[in-house]
Amino acid sequence: MGEFWRKEEKYAYLEKCQHLGGVDWQEIKPDKKNTWLTEGLQADFETFIPMGSKETKAAKGKVTDTIFKLFSNGVKTNRDVWAYNFNPDELAENIQQAIATYNEQVRKWQGCQDKSVKVDDFVTYDDTKISWSSTLKNHLKQGIIVEYDQNHIKESLYRPFSKSFLYFDANLNDRRGQFPYIFPTPDTEKENRVICVTNHTQIPFLVQITDLIPSLDVGGRPGQCFPFYTYDEDGNNRQENITDWSLDTFRQEYQDAMIAKWDIFYYIYALLHHPTYREKYADNLKRELPRIPYAPDFQGFANAGKRLAEIHINYEQQPEYPLTFIENEEVPLNWRVEKMKLSKDKTQLTYNDFLTLADIPPKVFEYRLGNRSALDWIIDRYQVKVDKRSDIENDPNRLDDEQYIVRLISQVITVSLETVNIVNNLPSLKE
Repeated sequence: MGEFWRKEEKYAYLEKCQHLGGVDWQEIKPDKKNTWLTEGLQADFETFIPMGSKETKAAKGKVTDTIFKLFSNGVKTNRDVWAYNFNPDELAENIQQAIATYNEQVRKWQGCQDKSVKVDDFVTYDDTKISWSSTLKNHLKQGIIVEYDQNHIKESLYRPFSKSFLYFDANLNDRRGQFPYIFPTPDTEKENRVICVTNHTQIPFLVQITDLIPSLDVGGRPGQCFPFYTYDEDGNNRQENITDWSLDTFRQEYQDAMIAKWDIFYYIYALLHHPTYREKYADNLKRELPRIPYAPDFQGFANAGKRLAEIHINYEQQPEYPLTFIENEEVPLNWRVEKMKLSKDKTQLTYNDFLTLADIPPKVFEYRLGNRSALDWIIDRYQVKVDKRSDIENDPNRLDDEQYIVRLISQVITVSLETVNIVNNLPSLKE
């Protein structure tokens, strides 16, 4: 059956077939990677250079036939409601509550005389005080006491164009991936950049760049992140993460000794946006990490990728698109958002009872990150949410900058329009 068939279509098909004999069977054979469903996979994808491989990652860069030495999942907290918040003060309060509850349970566990008791049966389950995971329970069994550290509050990219504060901590994040070595200090965020990709069978391929710690589901599904630099945990010993082998390979391919590793980094970022590449290799990208072909115009891609990176990272500094503000005179001036809503024709956005933003250009929705456009991500994330289990509120409104969200909408529209223009004018992948 078709991958995206609705339930009714599947029922209709079964009704038509009536029994197994009525099915038009197709014999399938696995490929060399033991993939059974190979329809749509392009054989030439295997001839391209892999961005990264498990072998290279395991060998810590000693295996050289990939572009990047190290790559990583985003941060998996297993308690996002507690570990993320738009407001750093609220985040601090929430995480200190969880730490206090956890430490109390550690001390009770250490004083427990009956060692046959299982941790699962011992700990207090109160969703308004803590969120447990198997990793946190293991820390409890080891008697690890957690101390709150304000320096662990970091700015993070939680979803596309949606920043949030994160409590980045080895004990309270289930898995931090390699990010202690990618963004170990605030200074590294000023120079390092990470290309994040999402490869998943159920959502379209996504690529985005950031200079912040990304969440595991930064694009709506787990993906992999490829940094330009890596460091020691103290921020020293900066290393370029693109292999010398790939630099030599690109220089030889294009007969250009002036190609630098940053050029390769931006070349990749642009190429992963190319409509032809994403359409032709859509099925390959659902199953494995991207592989990078040599396009005829290397410098054209590198220049385009550099500009895309600039506007995608610095989206809050881009010009505001001139939307039409429709104000409700019967309601007091108000910049607060509860939950925004697009009109059916997607030309207007109800910001709140006071304000409607009109004349949204349709082209905006052509820039998509996974299943949503960039603007759709903003609408989805920037709303007041109260978690039903913990009662924790996550409010995106800023008291010190009341117009931030309405300004962000206009800036993301500008970024989307320029992105579409750059992508539509990327060089050809063929001679």
